[in-house]
Amino acid sequence: MSQLIRQVTLLSCRTPIAQSQRFRGKINIQRPKAPHYERAKVLAAAQYLPAKIEQPKKKKTCFERRQREADVENPYIAVIAREVRNWFEHSRMVGFYHLNSIKADELFDLRVQLHKQNMHLKAYGKKIVQKAVEGTRFEAILPLFESNNCVVFSTQPQVSQLLRITRRVPQMLLMAGIVDERLLNRNELTAYAQLPGLQAAQGELVQTLNMAASNVVQQLETHQKNFVNVLDVYAKGEANENAPAKEANEEEKV
Repeated sequence: MSQLIRQVTLLSCRTPIAQSQRFRGKINIQRPKAPHYERAKVLAAAQYLPAKIEQPKKKKTCFERRQREADVENPYIAVIAREVRNWFEHSRMVGFYHLNSIKADELFDLRVQLHKQNMHLKAYGKKIVQKAVEGTRFEAILPLFESNNCVVFSTQPQVSQLLRITRRVPQMLLMAGIVDERLLNRNELTAYAQLPGLQAAQGELVQTLNMAASNVVQQLETHQKNFVNVLDVYAKGEANENAPAKEANEEEKV
């Protein structure tokens, strides 16, 4: 009977088994979690501070070594600087452009178009340009080379052709130019491009000088012509007055 009662019992009491497990897996030894603020203060106060050992000073720092290497004159830069000075000395027209981001293919096409007009597109750094124009009459152009720039050289002052070609390339912005050893800004270059050619200007000058000379000659001959006209009229008047007397004399003779 007792065994039957035990089998019929619905609820049975069993002792649970407890097993400890760390929260969120294993501890990261390489990157441990920061301690609590209060504990961090205690650890900071109890930290051992050894006496500072003076380390010997380095003879040369990295910056000093780099500065010394930069002060050494590069012969290649000197060669390029002489080439740039030669371009400035033998070019009657120089255009300075600010160059934005542009594809290599577009830049090559622009270089070809300029070369067909006997113009050359070059790009130099500020250090090279400074070495080339330092102490010359072109030293005033150094503020134009603070960013990515390009320069167009030409042996003839073809300002209108230059503006017409570069107008199709919006990545190039005209800043200034040199025409016949004179520094001009953008507006002055635009006004210079609208001027007529040299032959047309010479023709207008010759025409103006001829008009002035002809006016002087005409004014000098005016009084003489007027005097001749008056004498002619006076002579014709006397001839008309003497005509009846001559006719009468002829009739008497007859």
